[in-house]
Amino acid sequence: MNAQEDLSMTIAMTLPPRNPRAVSAIAACAAAVLPFAALTHADAAPAQERPRFTIETAQVYDPSEVPAYAGEHPAIYAHIDASIDDHVAALQRWMRQPSISAQNEGIVEMAEMLRGDLQAIGFQEAELVPTDGHPGVWGYYDAGAERTLLVYMMYDVQPVNPEDWDSPPFAAELVENELGRVIMARGATNQKGPERAFLNALEAIIATEGTLPVNIMIAAEGEEELGSPHYPQIVDAYEARMRQAHGVLFPMSVQAPDGGASMLLGVKGILYFEMEARGGAWGGPQHAEIHGSYKAIVDSPTLRLVQALASLTSTDGNTIRVPGYYDGIRPPTDEEQRLINGAARQRDEQQLLQAAGAARFIDGLQGREAIVESLYMPTLNIDGIWSGYTGEGVKTILPHVATAKLDSRLPVGLDPDAALAKIRAHLDANGFEEIVIRKLSGYPAAQTSVDSDLAQAVISVYNKHLAG
Repeated sequence: MNAQEDLSMTIAMTLPPRNPRAVSAIAACAAAVLPFAALTHADAAPAQERPRFTIETAQVYDPSEVPAYAGEHPAIYAHIDASIDDHVAALQRWMRQPSISAQNEGIVEMAEMLRGDLQAIGFQEAELVPTDGHPGVWGYYDAGAERTLLVYMMYDVQPVNPEDWDSPPFAAELVENELGRVIMARGATNQKGPERAFLNALEAIIATEGTLPVNIMIAAEGEEELGSPHYPQIVDAYEARMRQAHGVLFPMSVQAPDGGASMLLGVKGILYFEMEARGGAWGGPQHAEIHGSYKAIVDSPTLRLVQALASLTSTDGNTIRVPGYYDGIRPPTDEEQRLINGAARQRDEQQLLQAAGAARFIDGLQGREAIVESLYMPTLNIDGIWSGYTGEGVKTILPHVATAKLDSRLPVGLDPDAALAKIRAHLDANGFEEIVIRKLSGYPAAQTSVDSDLAQAVISVYNKHLAG
């Protein structure tokens, strides 16, 4: 589930900064999502327009109205301060272990490290879970408590381009930057850092209290960056026990440099797939590249793929032209409208543009309209495209195959398999029957109400540590 790097992920609420002290509480709800929709743009064809949703209330959700958690735990805080070097070392140990799921680099070693850490903390159950892909990790800490929390974790990270890094991506060095002294590494924020920090907190509680106040289930995967294709197998292995949990949490970075904290109430769904054009009976070279001069009399699979891709969206790439693709999106509920109004008050347009490395948002969108667009609009994005010769110099060829990877983020109400079927039907209807589609992963959106007991408990902890 890639939550942290996707600006279109759910914005649930933002708490204003009051005290820069870090919050060491359990972080963010994983079983949640606000849906997504959008605005109609000038170049949208009448036959297929992006839906328009309006906010019909001026009411604002105010998280400060939730009573702050009243518990005091000075011994735990003192233990954290006294053990800070060990905590930092544990973070670095996780980040120094490569676990690139796309390249199967260090995956088993990272899974074993997670299992070993759970055993060392005192989890009575800690075991690898076989799947048809990378292994999962299951853990259970029985505190004999009345309530049980299920904690989702991912131990994999994305590939790296070492030349893009100021510090080696798996060195996990302490460096000075504009935020102060930080650990720089792949996985520092997504998501090894927050997850190991969560385990650090559990260690501190157990060291001072002897046990935890709740039972903890951990269900971790090593394929989140691949779209979680085999996570259902992990769930299937423990489904009956998972259903006994009172809620699900996903530890992640939620505190901004200014001290404010945000809580995510969900994730969009995703469809990830490949499109391929290859020479065949329809035309084009069938077995290998040929000399480029043959283009006078031979079809080009590469151009064919480009044309098929272009047919999926408007000329600016911002409106999906696949018939029925927007069908099923529901408008914001009353609760969601209040949350959006609250998020708009805290939104810093320039900061978001800087974070995205962009000069502008689509059509100059900003504020509340940009939030609604991000949350309720499905996307269709090309992640990569390749064909033929891309090296230095000249090589005049006509490639025999061209491939593109695409992802589509889906709001609540849209099903990934139904979305893929609509894309297939669109290609066929427009004469692109020879284009092959391969689904690589997909799952629907998920969502939790801000008024749920678990969300309210998290907000109360934020209010305690951000108050003053």
